[in-house]
Amino acid sequence: MEHHTVPTTVLWDIDGTLVLNAASPGNLYHLAVERAVGRDLVLKVGHQHGRTDAGLIADHVRAHDLDDALIPTVSRHLRDLTDERYGRGERRSPAPGAAALVRRFAELGWRNGLLTGNSEHRARVKLSGAGFDLDAFDWEHSYFGDAEVERTGVTARAAAALSGERAVIVGDTPRDGEAADAVGIPFVAVATGVYEVDALQGTSAVCVARDCVQDARLLEDAIAELPPLR
Repeated sequence: MEHHTVPTTVLWDIDGTLVLNAASPGNLYHLAVERAVGRDLVLKVGHQHGRTDAGLIADHVRAHDLDDALIPTVSRHLRDLTDERYGRGERRSPAPGAAALVRRFAELGWRNGLLTGNSEHRARVKLSGAGFDLDAFDWEHSYFGDAEVERTGVTARAAAALSGERAVIVGDTPRDGEAADAVGIPFVAVATGVYEVDALQGTSAVCVARDCVQDARLLEDAIAELPPLR
């Protein structure tokens, strides 16, 4: 397919999209709350894929009837725990074909940004640990979830910044799609997280890819056909 010259930003989710999900993704938030209060706590909140760091931290704090004033402290401990795990050599694995597709999009002249529930710091740690070149991403056109309880707050910032350009969110959960829909950004889905193709076909996704290897061309062509944001 011939690709027309339109400014294009591909906003990648991280967990389940660029990198494979962690075995116990919710534990770090719980540990951060325990560290903040200085005692063991019963785990009351299960992990919810597609949520933001800010939202998950708030859920964990409120589940124990703790004051919201504790949230910034928990956020700092989450950052520290992320660094400690990285320092111990814990690494995430890249999703199949994701790094190659990031490079392919760059060759087309498309901007690779991020739209993630993670903070920028945690995004950098996860991507670096999974072997991604951090310079492959445009950090000035990336949007993070450390200050937004709801993912729609993140997508709203992206939509405002990218008005008039072609933009698309690449994600692996229905929640990614719902947050994209709320602000009028097209969504393409990849089934490399916890949701399979059938589940993602129930979203508004322009296309659903099995992964970034088998369906790399499907993703590229679907994005190339999108109109600019209004």
